[in-house]
Amino acid sequence: MKQRILTGLGAGALFLLLLVIGGTPYELLLLLLALIGFFEFARLNGISPFHPAGLLGFAGVLFFMLPWEELGLDVPSDSAAIWLLLLLLLSVTVVAKNRIAVDGAALLLLGAVYVGFGFAAMGDVRSIEPHGLYLSFLSFAAIWASDIGAYFIGKAIGKRKLWPAISPNKTIEGSLGGIACAIAAAIAFQLAAPETIGFGRAVAIGAVAAVAGQFGDLIQSAYKRHRGVKDSGKLLPGHGGVLDRCDSWIVVFPLLVLTGLLPL
Repeated sequence: MKQRILTGLGAGALFLLLLVIGGTPYELLLLLLALIGFFEFARLNGISPFHPAGLLGFAGVLFFMLPWEELGLDVPSDSAAIWLLLLLLLSVTVVAKNRIAVDGAALLLLGAVYVGFGFAAMGDVRSIEPHGLYLSFLSFAAIWASDIGAYFIGKAIGKRKLWPAISPNKTIEGSLGGIACAIAAAIAFQLAAPETIGFGRAVAIGAVAAVAGQFGDLIQSAYKRHRGVKDSGKLLPGHGGVLDRCDSWIVVFPLLVLTGLLPL
């Protein structure tokens, strides 16, 4: 537990510092996390990240993460890039004579989109002018309030299991408590800066962050249980890997953007 706390405090302080600084330092951190996250995803699926198919997956993550417009480069749309990545991965299955089968190619495409879009959305939100830092903190606060609320409320009054086949310790009471805490955190941010965001939108952000964040956690739990592993990696002692710590983030941020709750 001591190691878990120390690691969490150190990693959290560094992340928040770079979030406040923003710009290139934060973008580079997100890029690093995305690449490590895809590495973990490929390893979880028994695919070498350095196989040509794995390298194509890394290329897909880079495509979604890099600020092409800021670099002055014209690139295909996201939908065109996804199709092109799909074609290249399927072509590798032919060239490799099925040493990488079609299901492996499909998993790498899934991983590139899942990880790449998730971390890219965090960078997009931070770059919103002039309130990117505020909206980023609001979103993270809602996610973390949901996690903390669900844990402690579940411990205190949790009786009914939420999804025992996937995560036996989670309870319905804890889940509802997490949603309430996330909404409360979002309202606190709204009250602190009412000119920045409306009350209704803040409540919606809190609710979506909590529900989507809990689903993100369950998705990762289900995946690890299916693969028979406890953690996605060992980057953070006591916490596991990048996907273990960021499973909620990479679901919540794209959804907040796609719903227009955080308009770019």
